[in-house]
Amino acid sequence: MRAVVYDRYGGIEQLRLEDVPVPAPGAGEVLVEVVATSINLSDWEGLRGSPAYARIAGGLRRPRQRVLGSDIAGRVAAVGDGVTRFAVGDEVYGDNLARKGGFAQFAVAPETALARKPSGLGFAEASAIPQAGAIALQAVARGRAGERILINGAGGGSGAFAIQLAVAAGMQVTGVDNTAKLDVMRELGAHRVIDYRDADPARRDFTRTGPYDLIVDFVAHRSVFAYRRALAPGGRYYVVGGTLRALLRVLTLGTVVGALSGTKLRVLVVREGPEQFTPMADLVLGGEVRVRIDRRFPLEQVPAALVHHGEGRALGKVVVEVQPA
Repeated sequence: MRAVVYDRYGGIEQLRLEDVPVPAPGAGEVLVEVVATSINLSDWEGLRGSPAYARIAGGLRRPRQRVLGSDIAGRVAAVGDGVTRFAVGDEVYGDNLARKGGFAQFAVAPETALARKPSGLGFAEASAIPQAGAIALQAVARGRAGERILINGAGGGSGAFAIQLAVAAGMQVTGVDNTAKLDVMRELGAHRVIDYRDADPARRDFTRTGPYDLIVDFVAHRSVFAYRRALAPGGRYYVVGGTLRALLRVLTLGTVVGALSGTKLRVLVVREGPEQFTPMADLVLGGEVRVRIDRRFPLEQVPAALVHHGEGRALGKVVVEVQPA
């Protein structure tokens, strides 16, 4: 089978397209013929081995898995011993974060990581949902109708879902991202947008705006005190991604600052599995949320797809179409 592989952490120069053996599913596992996979921040971090937390699960010195790509959608090609939920030919999708392998024609995934793909969803759309959808659902669930929510990094995959969920829940939504994404955030329903590249420091620094009842931060890099400044009394701040330093600050100092100020500053621990992302698919099928796919790339252009996403140019989700549906 064809697969985009790498053996060392670094940039896209580490990636190459190779013919490799088709993996065999073990007990409780499913072999999926991959039709589409979507790019997540975890893929970019896994390629680079940075921030440092990317190496905790991925391998300290070298990557444990040679093939990245966790969000997959395709057809069951074979099943391992003990698999009862799926049969050969079933259309499935899921977040295969533990095993990855989506940048290839076939990938092995635990049965428990997958769900049946609804017939009303295309493979590309289904591949865009699992990781980003689960994150957005769990983040926005921390808010309530009438509250002011700020989403930092709102123009990306999870952010695009989060804007729509928050608007549907009756929140006042402020989205933060770069200049190229402002119109997209407005199109998705954001009531206010902030350009972090604005020439005026007072306008580009969201921690000097607000106050906000809930902040969801996909790209944290500021101090705990700056985040606290942006919160209303009783406000909550949840970091999903960012620099290792920023995450450690929230885990340590953030707990103390929050307790002393009557706010919460936390790292959002995202739960995985079909029960976490299938509700988003239901919302998409019901027309309440839409999947915004920015660009589609063929398998041989995985390096370009990763750069487009990793450098912050994606207006929503980036999908790799591995083979025809």
